[in-house]
Amino acid sequence: MSKPSVYVTRLIPEANIDALRAQFDVDVNREDRALSPAELKEKVRGRSAVVSLLTDNITGEVLDAAGPQCRIVANYAVGYNNFDLAAATERNIILTNTPGVLDDATATHTFTLLLAVARRIAEADKFVRAGKWLGWAPMFFVGLDVDRRTLGIAGLGRIGKNVARKARGFDMRIVYNDVQRDAAFEAESGAEFVDKATLLREADFLTLHVPLLPETHHYIGAAELKAMKPTAVLINASRGPVVDEKALVQALREKWIFGAGLDVFENEPALEPGLTELDNVIVVPHVASATPATRIDMGKIVVANISNVLNGLPPQTCVNPEVLKR
Repeated sequence: MSKPSVYVTRLIPEANIDALRAQFDVDVNREDRALSPAELKEKVRGRSAVVSLLTDNITGEVLDAAGPQCRIVANYAVGYNNFDLAAATERNIILTNTPGVLDDATATHTFTLLLAVARRIAEADKFVRAGKWLGWAPMFFVGLDVDRRTLGIAGLGRIGKNVARKARGFDMRIVYNDVQRDAAFEAESGAEFVDKATLLREADFLTLHVPLLPETHHYIGAAELKAMKPTAVLINASRGPVVDEKALVQALREKWIFGAGLDVFENEPALEPGLTELDNVIVVPHVASATPATRIDMGKIVVANISNVLNGLPPQTCVNPEVLKR
């Protein structure tokens, strides 16, 4: 009897691919690029399972191309805004993601951006590399203090809490906004629940950890940026479209805020014109979870989800659990 066929849309760690190959027939896109919609539909045809990435737009057409034997699409990411959830549920196809294992890496990356923007690290590095440094000066690249300042957290999920715990090492005051209060975490950390207006007004550093939903699209726009302190820093390592990038470019150019650190962008990989011309923003290419251990652990969840589903068991994670009830 032939083994179920699994297609991996882009390279993931070889250890994870080997784990899939131990159970299934596996085909992998070895080119370091996202497939076009036409290529994706062709490659998933006849597969029992697909390993997708955020760069793959999993539409109803893609699922139809895969065929009725396709049981699961496993996203190698915690986010899943690349999925058409309704289309998958209608076709009884299970969609999964990889939450939890990238919390530490993403929170550390968030704080790395925060510190780098505050102390103007990228700007100073560029200055030295250009051969412009002629010696020490007392007012050279003066940045912002972080210790004992106010950290604002939008979205107190696993990553937001992780960032808050790291902030305690800097003796920061922590304020947060979420759809609901977390009294237990407030007791543990001393964090204060505030409304969004207060969050924007009081945060010296604002980090974004909200999921991308219709109600969080452009969660930060021109009005929000104008409500922040002129000495404030915005950090986004969640999803690009939660920030109105056009408004952010204007805010940075006109110094509505001190600076920003971005790991994600509204129209990846394209950036809003003018963004890279600014010295008060750090831009990195969506690498918040890019550590060896995190990448492998993400793959382990993908492998476990596919193995479970193709062997008649429920997956470890599922973003459309109604399919499991049928």
